[in-house]
Amino acid sequence: MRGVPEAHTGWTFLTNHARVLAAIAEDPTTRIRDIAARCRLTERAVQKIVSDLERDGYLTHTRQGRSNMYRVEDGTILRHPAESGLSVADLLALLVAHDTEHREASPAVEASARMQRAEAGPA
Repeated sequence: MRGVPEAHTGWTFLTNHARVLAAIAEDPTTRIRDIAARCRLTERAVQKIVSDLERDGYLTHTRQGRSNMYRVEDGTILRHPAESGLSVADLLALLVAHDTEHREASPAVEASARMQRAEAGPA
């Protein structure tokens, strides 16, 4: 079946929601199709995840012509009690690549890094 990613067996460290959110944080203009390919999910699964993230306030989007521009709500607090007090920006700081030679960090990640440096004080 064309377009369906290979099945994965076993467990992983990250949820599909975290993978989709990180992909959007790296490129807010990315298409559902591109997110699906990157995260090895179906487009339908990505649509459902984006809907979940929007419904719960982690993500918003605006239409720009035929495309969407996504905005990660980086101040939103993570849902699970074990992550109490951690924000989306904290999570993205761990997930989004920081290698500036190959990728630019998202504004949410850059803002989170600045906040962490400010809280740490002078070196």
